[in-house]
Amino acid sequence: MEQGRAHQRVRPPYTSTASAAVRSAATPDRVPGQARAHRARDEQQPGVQSPGEQPRGERARGEHIHCESPVPRVVVQRHSVRGQILDALRAALVDGELLPGQVYSAPMLGARFGVSATPVREAMQQLAIEGAVEVVPNRGFRVAERGPHELAELAEVRALIEVPVMLRLARTVDQASWTALRPLADATVAAAAAGDRASYAESDRAFHRAVLALSGNQQLVMVADDLHRRSQWPLGHNPAARRADLLADAVEHTALLDALIAEDLSVVQSLVREHFTGADR
Repeated sequence: MEQGRAHQRVRPPYTSTASAAVRSAATPDRVPGQARAHRARDEQQPGVQSPGEQPRGERARGEHIHCESPVPRVVVQRHSVRGQILDALRAALVDGELLPGQVYSAPMLGARFGVSATPVREAMQQLAIEGAVEVVPNRGFRVAERGPHELAELAEVRALIEVPVMLRLARTVDQASWTALRPLADATVAAAAAGDRASYAESDRAFHRAVLALSGNQQLVMVADDLHRRSQWPLGHNPAARRADLLADAVEHTALLDALIAEDLSVVQSLVREHFTGADR
């Protein structure tokens, strides 16, 4: 269901915005050099004064004392460069920007991002674990070429895991909990209408995670999400997504919620099974 046929726009790693964000994350804010001296002064015991220091209560009105107030603590933001690159590479894979069968080197991709090859290589190693790329010794990483058979296998495994859980939840979860998921379903429709496959992939998985999370089984959520992500990598013969396919998939989310809220179990069962059997379209 998540496979597509055409894309509308190019995503990172080739956009300058993504590269600027990664470069900014690679150089976190620094604490001013004087902060250590101020902290040492602030840590003195109450009532203890430095030699020759005039008691604060006896200072002349209007007298300027440098850094009299404690220096505010600076919170250093430490962003994960590897994590940002991993997200950008995933988006590029889903969009079809990184083509199946092609080999990409870490230094080349690092130059696109404006970072060293190390975080790119680490991100690519994670993608290799997920089955999205293959390691090519001394060359880089080849984007995996996947066929309809592999996609059908993933859809079958996902159905075996998710369908029974969804049907059980349909009988036990209250209407208010299903209604709370409406914004997530609407987000999939908005992404599909825009033809933004990368955004749709994220919102699609977010919706399924939220549904399965109602089971209270976090291990189930993680396993199902990993399978879901794998099913979103594009096919080798045609990596692009069609807007019509995305919309058809998104509409099933809203229809499913409507049936769950109405407690129409027969419609729920039909929609859930169709949602997975149509995953290879």
